[in-house]
Amino acid sequence: MLNPYRKNVGRKVRAFRTRLGWSQEALAEKADMHWTYISGVERGKYNLSLDSLVRIAKALGRAPSELLK
Repeated sequence: MLNPYRKNVGRKVRAFRTRLGWSQEALAEKADMHWTYISGVERGKYNLSLDSLVRIAKALGRAPSELLK
């Protein structure tokens, strides 16, 4: 069973990414990550480290706290 907190963060990442019109590959490039990791984050598969959360948030032009609300 997937953790509901991870799924919530993943939904936020996907929502912000799609509002920008970006693919997972584009976000991954901006966050200096692999697109398969971004895919896993969006599906709630990965327990993000604080560093990864900050990198993704910065790439999206958001505060990390916005991904946690």
